[in-house]
Amino acid sequence: MAVARVLTRAEPVRSCGCAPTWRWASRGVESALDTSFGRDEVFCALSWAEGLAAPVDAKDANARIDVTNRFWHNWLSRSRIPDHAWAHPIQRSALAIKGMTYMPTGATIAALTTSLPETPGGERNWDYRFTWMRDTTFTLQALHFLNLDWEADEFMQFVADLEPNDDGGLQIMYGIDGRRDLTEETLDHLSGYAGARPVRIGNGAFDQRQNDVYGAVLDSILLHTRRNQRLPRRLWPVVHTQAECAANVWREPDQGIWEARGAPQHYVSSKLMCWVALDRAAKLGHIRGDAALAEGWRAIADDIREEILERGVSDRGVLRQHYDTDALDASVLLAAVFGFLARDDDRLRSTVLAIAENLTENGFVLRYRTDETDDGLSGKEGTFLICSFWLVSALAVIGERQQARDLMERLLRVGSPLGLFAEEFDVETGRHLGNFPQAFSHLALIEAAGRIIAGEFAEEMTG
Repeated sequence: MAVARVLTRAEPVRSCGCAPTWRWASRGVESALDTSFGRDEVFCALSWAEGLAAPVDAKDANARIDVTNRFWHNWLSRSRIPDHAWAHPIQRSALAIKGMTYMPTGATIAALTTSLPETPGGERNWDYRFTWMRDTTFTLQALHFLNLDWEADEFMQFVADLEPNDDGGLQIMYGIDGRRDLTEETLDHLSGYAGARPVRIGNGAFDQRQNDVYGAVLDSILLHTRRNQRLPRRLWPVVHTQAECAANVWREPDQGIWEARGAPQHYVSSKLMCWVALDRAAKLGHIRGDAALAEGWRAIADDIREEILERGVSDRGVLRQHYDTDALDASVLLAAVFGFLARDDDRLRSTVLAIAENLTENGFVLRYRTDETDDGLSGKEGTFLICSFWLVSALAVIGERQQARDLMERLLRVGSPLGLFAEEFDVETGRHLGNFPQAFSHLALIEAAGRIIAGEFAEEMTG
């Protein structure tokens, strides 16, 4: 039940019709609550409860608002928010992630909306009302950083309950209730925001081959295991199947982390995440006490790493988008986030600085340049906020802390008045683009802030 209150009363609030499953309900209250100023109090309630139940009077409406406020204050008091200048945006991001979590399953929705355009008037309009497996590791990182272990455990239980594909691997995304079929449709009788078309429901990428999914799942399980100091028995089959799937597919091309609708390629970030999958699986195997299995996975991880460094690095010493191009792609910043290369490795430093200098607009990061990448779509897109937060993290990893802080401050200044972030930011107009709010952006914000704050704390301890 969502309740809003209005203090100044000019004339009665009237009922109005909305979508078939929604109804506006309103009741005026005749008794003056503040007679010295001659004002009455009225309320308006938007109800989706059974029978469209709504508050009976203003007192009831206010009581419900007070209960809601207490819930969120009490919930936030359980979290660990650092005593830092960025405490408020971290709090806002924590609240956003909690608000986007489906309590019956523990799944976190990627965004609350569908078809808000990435390019005004263009075709890059997607339905993000699902949960992506690649979000798992960033979700677990954020929840554990905030000391929200109960939410983290609920999310891992959701992952453990998911129905896999025939090969044992997980889909790249599921419905928040666990459903697998997310067939995409266009609603041609509707126009979206500012006339954008098409309006989509469902997401056609749900059955794509994206080899990065295995690494995200296994990294999240390792994070959760280390946090709880035990490997839950019901998660071991997930570890085994995801590791074997990664071992079987890492040499194959795929659509990549950005779900490109062009031809499959040997994307470096996909290979990198397959390395993450086998690296984390090997560590989990040792935790479980299965040394033989762990060593087998470690050998495959070493093979993947060797191939990436042989075929995925340009003559300039920079990680490529895929094996057949020297184009830049922000997804290779994950090499810093996941520890693929040591923080003092020249190839990592060159990659991070190349992206900062050549894949940005006014300092904000693009996923890739659309004129260099066959993603199967037309039109330009804005800078990606998650990529910009990844750059903050990567700069912090390679020791460019001041540059990381400066970019973080710029990013925080472009948030909405409520501290919310969409998927993209148009540097020319200052508009947020794409679905809103975007969980991935907020997860990356928390991760980036955590890296800088941890670095500052380490400086204080050693200085």
